Amino acid sequence: MPKPRKVRAEFRKNRSTRRRHGDLTRAVAADPEHASDMASSERLSGKGELTRKRTVVIHDAPARPDEPSGAGVTTAPVAGATWRGRVMHVHGLDSFVRIDDGRTIRCTTRRLLRTLSTEQRHPIAAGDWVRIRDEPGGGVIQSIDPRRNSLCRASRGRRHVLVANVDQVVIVGSAAMPDLKPALIDRLLVAAESAGIRPIICINKVDLVDAARLVPMAGVYARMGYATVLCSAVTGVGLARLRHELAGRLTAIVGQSGVGKSSLLNALDPSLALRVAEVSRDNEKGRHTTTTARLIPHTLGETAGGAFVDTPGVRQFQLWEIVPAEVPAAFRDLRPLANLCRFPDCSHTHELDCAVKHAVADGLLDTRRWESCCHLAATAGSSDPDAMGDHDSSEDFE
Repeated sequence: MPKPRKVRAEFRKNRSTRRRHGDLTRAVAADPEHASDMASSERLSGKGELTRKRTVVIHDAPARPDEPSGAGVTTAPVAGATWRGRVMHVHGLDSFVRIDDGRTIRCTTRRLLRTLSTEQRHPIAAGDWVRIRDEPGGGVIQSIDPRRNSLCRASRGRRHVLVANVDQVVIVGSAAMPDLKPALIDRLLVAAESAGIRPIICINKVDLVDAARLVPMAGVYARMGYATVLCSAVTGVGLARLRHELAGRLTAIVGQSGVGKSSLLNALDPSLALRVAEVSRDNEKGRHTTTTARLIPHTLGETAGGAFVDTPGVRQFQLWEIVPAEVPAAFRDLRPLANLCRFPDCSHTHELDCAVKHAVADGLLDTRRWESCCHLAATAGSSDPDAMGDHDSSEDFE
């Protein structure tokens, strides 16, 4: 067993309770001789009584064969039984964790994990591997194993993890009702490429339009090596190809609200019986029938162990910690051309001898993809909702 290590952890602002006990004025009046022994200030660091930091003892347990590399971080030994499980979904302060014997336990989160100063909006996400301690009324999440990958976005200046530890992500768009938004697909592609997650592009509701209209755009993505599927949850077109791509893998299903993510999953596995609703005819937007990311095991194909992560619809997607210089590297079609530019820091907008602009002029690079790259690079790190691809300032994940 490796030797335990100590880490000084900082708490979030306004999340720790006041450490002064009783009324300081009355205590001094009652015992003025010992007033000099009382704490007179609050320390932001150090080991005083009023410190906002705490020393956390971490035990690094040896990784098991079924764990990803680097997993196995646990807290100090506890009296109750401890299990390792996977978070199925998070609802408010409660997390539902499935352990090795197949049981799903409703767990609360250890206060220390909720009060630590982190950049995340919520410490736990669907797909996380966690260590839980058995309690009479349920379980308590003691620690979170290191993530293999995560699909995240920026939300009010903090990191919002949609899903974690997935094999691939299916980016779902709709041919109509609501209209297809290629800019949002590009943003999700950049987020997946940056996280090292294999993306699959799925365009649903092809029965509502002439499928020939979608072939040029689908061909652009297919030439870059992305698996691209045109399908319909109503007629069943393309479902066989999509079922083959999802078999035996943990797949996150993402896309804007109303594109038919839950309907596709019901068509692939009717036993799921996920809740669906029609798109609003007034504004052609979805109604947020899926309110939280939920990990759902499936039995598609002959390979066991596959699962979906059905996520709520996104109406805006701001990239998290992506600087402008990193954006062209996440575009597969621009990446090889960017190395041929005259200047190594070329922005591909106004410089001379820009290989990317020459490729656009010669018809070798899709103009819309070049414009999308320039727009993403110009708005990287921006908090303006109108600069996020679909010009919709409404929030999601209510």
